[in-house]
Amino acid sequence: MKLPKSINHSKVKKIVDVASGGIDVMQTIKISGEQGSIIASIAKFARLKKKKNSLKSSDTKTKDEADNIPLKLVFVGGGSFGTAMANMAAKNGCDATLWVRDKSAVRSMKKNLINKKYLPNHKLSEHLKFSHDLKSAVQGKDIIFVAVPSSAFREMLKQIKPFITHQAVVSLTKGMEKATFAMMSDIIKEVLPQVNFGVMSGPNLAVEIMDNMPSATVIASSSELLRTAVQEALHGAFFRVFSSDDIKGVELGGTLKNIYAIAMGMAAAYDVGDNTKAMLLTRALAEMSRFGVATGANPLTFLGLSGVGDLYATCNSVLSRNYRIGNMLGKGMTLENAIKKLGQTAEGVNTILQVHERAKELGVYMPITHALHAVLYENKSPLGVALNLMETGFRSDVEFVMPHDESNARLSQEFDEVLQASKNAKSKPIDWE
Repeated sequence: MKLPKSINHSKVKKIVDVASGGIDVMQTIKISGEQGSIIASIAKFARLKKKKNSLKSSDTKTKDEADNIPLKLVFVGGGSFGTAMANMAAKNGCDATLWVRDKSAVRSMKKNLINKKYLPNHKLSEHLKFSHDLKSAVQGKDIIFVAVPSSAFREMLKQIKPFITHQAVVSLTKGMEKATFAMMSDIIKEVLPQVNFGVMSGPNLAVEIMDNMPSATVIASSSELLRTAVQEALHGAFFRVFSSDDIKGVELGGTLKNIYAIAMGMAAAYDVGDNTKAMLLTRALAEMSRFGVATGANPLTFLGLSGVGDLYATCNSVLSRNYRIGNMLGKGMTLENAIKKLGQTAEGVNTILQVHERAKELGVYMPITHALHAVLYENKSPLGVALNLMETGFRSDVEFVMPHDESNARLSQEFDEVLQASKNAKSKPIDWE
């Protein structure tokens, strides 16, 4: 196990050296004062993994030793993605626990190994543990994966804070906190300022992951050790885990794409052609990268899995909650009724409101986002707003390659004027009862 040049911590170097060399790593960890930490768990994992790979099949005792030192993980939140990731970790040999608030749901999953509400057609690993006791589920774990809706993220961190000792926290949540514009990483830094953390994002439709369809995700963290631990825990035969140090970009990709999934769902309701879909996807990517750069992200991150990858998957799948919301809106259903019919959280609905306001504050030109805001919150006709979009502004094709003829502020003003002058009738809701 080679230590990255960027890591100069003497204790970490010592642990990694002995982990690679087969010396008594546990004694060294004890001397270094890192016992019980994630660094200790990774060191044990590295030493035993190397030893396991060199074993002959007859060396059963040492094999068993290697198999019995897994990373201890807890996944807080029993939605579809949290369940899928907990199941993946358990299949990979980790000591994985899925925490769910509902006691009856936990009893059911223990008995049937099925998450009846979110993944009713998929059997879970017999090695996966279940708990509704937050304290016992969190204490003593190496990594806490938080997979609750963005609206509940801050409160969940406050609940686990008393049980935090050495653990790292990884967000599986995509979205922005309502009224604060805070990303989940911002909330982690605010509520748990001393905690090592990361975020995960990518084209991760839970049902496909459970069906063992080849998929991939990105773990972003400033900690090389944490990135490595998550990769080891979740990387499988059909699921690849890539790494990044651009936390802001990875997180924004997973958040902003929900906006455009709603737009694509609306477009599908009008039976648009492939040319229109391609235009919508590429202009969505342009908006995402513009907003990302304005808020401190690397624009190249949006060309990866958490950007264009997640954008494509979410905008082209009827499994996407945001796509389904958009499709219902495009058919004339009110937002309130669409949310009620969906029965789950569609993060894009809140994100449109958040990003619309933030983009105006920052002077970022985001016409698709502003158009969706007009449809969802100003009761404008989707078709009429789409036609307005085609009338405004001239820009270069690829962001950051060549200068634009118009400034972002001017184009935003022009689009606002077009919307204000629109004489389109209000959408007429369909009676779905």
